Amino acid sequence: MSGELSHVGADGSARMVDVGDKPPSERRAVARARVRMSPETARAVAEASGPKGEVLAVARIAGVQAAKQTGQLIPLAHPIELTFADVSASVEIASGLVGLRSEVRSVGRTGVEMEAMTACAVAALTVYDMVKGLERGVALEEIVLLEKTGGRRGDWRRE
Repeated sequence: MSGELSHVGADGSARMVDVGDKPPSERRAVARARVRMSPETARAVAEASGPKGEVLAVARIAGVQAAKQTGQLIPLAHPIELTFADVSASVEIASGLVGLRSEVRSVGRTGVEMEAMTACAVAALTVYDMVKGLERGVALEEIVLLEKTGGRRGDWRRE
């Protein structure tokens, strides 16, 4: 890991990184989010029986849409043409856990880690929005990058 922040200019101001000299390459990132709730609420999510209907279907679509909008949401992120974006979901009723996993791919000059994590973050927020009528104490516990491939720094995987 380098000790230099890439989004800070010589004068100390925030800036967008210039990726113009980097050759395009295949990029892929996978992220995860976890949303904790009561087992009763998790059951409603799994059965699509909550007041707003199919929580996971709406969350998946929200996550894909968010991945495509990351360059508009994160101030110094580059707008990226994605070749693939998907969000999958799982529910562990007994532990009250909804798991969200995103995968994003592109061929470009910069990575898609932010797009994958943004997809998970918005999908998790959507789960909250869809179940808040059942339970206000739902918690977003984690949004993490699991792996990335491609680019100058090569591949990386969370242990």
